[in-house]
Amino acid sequence: MSDRMFDSPVFVKSGSNLIEEIACLEDALEFLYEWPRNRRGPIYGTALRACQRAFDNGYPLSAAKQAFTGFAKSVNILEDVSIPLPWMVGGKTGASGVGV
Repeated sequence: MSDRMFDSPVFVKSGSNLIEEIACLEDALEFLYEWPRNRRGPIYGTALRACQRAFDNGYPLSAAKQAFTGFAKSVNILEDVSIPLPWMVGGKTGASGVGV
């Protein structure tokens, strides 16, 4: 397990109906780097700097996650996943590996 993994993932809306799991610092940075330039603002900048500083080991990972979560809330893409999503729940499988 990477020392850059979040204690729990952050779920964000990505695209039209997709939910993306941000499980580690690298995921957060990639998401932020891909965020449209015309939608970047001061909260985005704070989240990006926090994640970059944590990546360089000069900032607590928990603070970087909090900054990323704050950014996601500010642009209304944070998803509250209070019940497990279908891909999070293992089903019964037969010998072929196909759900039964």
